[in-house]
Amino acid sequence: MSKQVLCFGEVLWDTFEDGKKIGGAPLNVAQHLTQQGIPSYIVSRVGADASGDDLLLELQKANVPLQYIQKDRHLPTCEVTVSLDASGQATYTIPQPVAWDNIQPTDELLNEAGQLAAIVFGSLASREQATRTTLLNLLSEFTIPLRVFDVNLRPPHYDLDTIETLAALANVVKMNEDEANLLIHSTHGSLKDKMVEFHKKFHSNTICVTRGQNGAIIWHDEEFYEHPGFEVQVEDTVGAGDSFLATLVAGLLLAQPIPQILEKACEIGAFVASQRGANPVYPDNLF
Repeated sequence: MSKQVLCFGEVLWDTFEDGKKIGGAPLNVAQHLTQQGIPSYIVSRVGADASGDDLLLELQKANVPLQYIQKDRHLPTCEVTVSLDASGQATYTIPQPVAWDNIQPTDELLNEAGQLAAIVFGSLASREQATRTTLLNLLSEFTIPLRVFDVNLRPPHYDLDTIETLAALANVVKMNEDEANLLIHSTHGSLKDKMVEFHKKFHSNTICVTRGQNGAIIWHDEEFYEHPGFEVQVEDTVGAGDSFLATLVAGLLLAQPIPQILEKACEIGAFVASQRGANPVYPDNLF
């Protein structure tokens, strides 16, 4: 089986005080999958503007395949303002609407969908109807073995009905503790209790909850697996969760043991948090 992965959603500029870098969670996941030897493509949309031209040029320099990145003649390329606090935690100011709010179901995309090993998607790109409809059609009409939902809530750019719809169409769901508490508000027990409740509601085969510096926990085939994480000096948290998710997806596609996947995902997530930006190049001893 081909191990090709389609990452669906936003590509954008992350703008920091000292400059800007290409970003967007699906793009970050695709770049980390590529570093890990998994062929990956990004489905997105940029504006027909100078910012979009510059973004495509940077993607080309990063060896990101461009064939599924569309151009929009009316909506602008997305530029997000990133603010870092004293501990390196990031907050994002995201404009709306932008080009990736209007991803269309092109013939090229539909022809590719039936051949995929996995699709990775998040909540942010589903905030507008056009892109949400394209994604829901892909998930509903094609048999894609691994359907990975990265909850990745960015207030105020989501509604719970959409989140629940996406969760029900996924067989792998990744979220952080705050997102777990929001989505499983009917349960007052432990995190494990909440994950079991989530499975009962959405029937996900694999549920992963990340816990920042405290590692992560995975529920897979009715078993729990935990890792305490790795201690690092945090530079910034941009892309750390995306690198974790990419490692999880790669491990599942390669049918690796869950404890091995979890440890490697925590290790790579910690490494990315120790570096500036979302896509640092791995050292030889990391992967």
